[in-house]
Amino acid sequence: MDEAAWQIIAKLKQETYEVDDVKFKMTSTEEGDVTVIYFSSLVEKMTIQTMVYIPLANNIKQIHQISEYVDTKKISDAVKKLNAGQTLLYFHETNALVSVDTYSAPTRAIANTETESTVIGPQDAFTESLETNISLLRRRIQSPMLKNENRIIGSEANIKISIMYMENIVNEKNLENLRNRIDQIDYPLFTDVSVLKQLIEDNPFSPFPQYYMTVRPDSVCRYLIDGRIIIFLDNSQTAIVCPTSFFEMFVSVEDYYNRWTTASLLRMLRFFGFFLTIMITPMYISALTFHPEILPYELLLNLQESRSKVPFPPLIEVLFIELIVEVLREAGSRMPTKVGQTIGIVGGIVIGTAAVQAGLLSNILIVLVATSALLSFLPPIFLMSNASRFVRYIFILSAGLFGLFGQMLALAWLIHHLLSLKSLGTNFMTPAIPRKPTDLFDSIIRAPIEYIRDKKGISGTKKN
Repeated sequence: MDEAAWQIIAKLKQETYEVDDVKFKMTSTEEGDVTVIYFSSLVEKMTIQTMVYIPLANNIKQIHQISEYVDTKKISDAVKKLNAGQTLLYFHETNALVSVDTYSAPTRAIANTETESTVIGPQDAFTESLETNISLLRRRIQSPMLKNENRIIGSEANIKISIMYMENIVNEKNLENLRNRIDQIDYPLFTDVSVLKQLIEDNPFSPFPQYYMTVRPDSVCRYLIDGRIIIFLDNSQTAIVCPTSFFEMFVSVEDYYNRWTTASLLRMLRFFGFFLTIMITPMYISALTFHPEILPYELLLNLQESRSKVPFPPLIEVLFIELIVEVLREAGSRMPTKVGQTIGIVGGIVIGTAAVQAGLLSNILIVLVATSALLSFLPPIFLMSNASRFVRYIFILSAGLFGLFGQMLALAWLIHHLLSLKSLGTNFMTPAIPRKPTDLFDSIIRAPIEYIRDKKGISGTKKN
């Protein structure tokens, strides 16, 4: 090994010092000695044998055809390629360093989604492989206008992301805005795309998600054709859709597979269910603490009878049972699936029954809290369910302090906050503000398919 070759190999070994899964192997070829360098954890043995060793022994020209030359003066770039699963080949005679894409780490097979399951429509979902996710979209949209831009983010981990859009439809201003936000990110590690989502949001202090997140390829394709921008992160199953509106948080992809009457009914149920879940228990507090006159006399008698043994005021009573529900929900989600379901059902029944019999809670409140908990799960986006749970506590405290007046103050704050939110610089309350007439055909009510061909106003597309 000559001096130049020794220095290059020494630098690469220094950059990968104390990394046990990096392999340096020298082999003889018709062009002289070649050192093969790769990570055994990122490259399968069969892949390295088929793509590197067999061509080196039999047809070395094939290596030059599929390889990419690497500047030997930029060792850091060579190490990045190693970490990305590529194999480096250093030719001693010519002092040439090339890379071959041999990444073949194990990936999960395409399977059904458990978080956005539907009865009608495709059943496949994204995986943690970036290449697989892109292929699922290209299989559905076979157009040269479907573009994807790859970037590396994470100051320490160097994770690959892909920005996808329809070139002939996308709003260039939105695309440039998103590129700038991603380029300005300085964060060490991205384990999931939801971390990236929080860093590019317009208002990080808002309890509401400002971008739609989904694991369904058919849903992403619908947004791409509408002019939206999609972000994938390698090793993450979920895709980000931007920009997004508040109303779209209550839209399920299955709405487009159902008849318009059924889809409209379900959308209204989800939309108004969001406001019901944040209003039911605060209304209980307001009625019993400040405004008993708003209740029918018979209902008021039932409430007073059910609370006759309860020693706490309605505010403390509601906070107590709400926290119990949160504990059951969190405990169930951290346990194995079968055990978690059992704990949630049995725990809820046992604690609820025992609390009523012990005089800690009223039986009517148990019904209201259970209904409110069920309504919080109606939105197809789980982050929206979490937002409703947080906002409900604001309404509960407002009702406990000021009654109906406090609830109206909280509602005014909620509406003002939603109107002030932006999604990639676009009004979050579109199509309500600003309104495009055709958007109303696909908002809370879903009109027949033939009337919702136009692109959404929130997309700001080149085509309408």
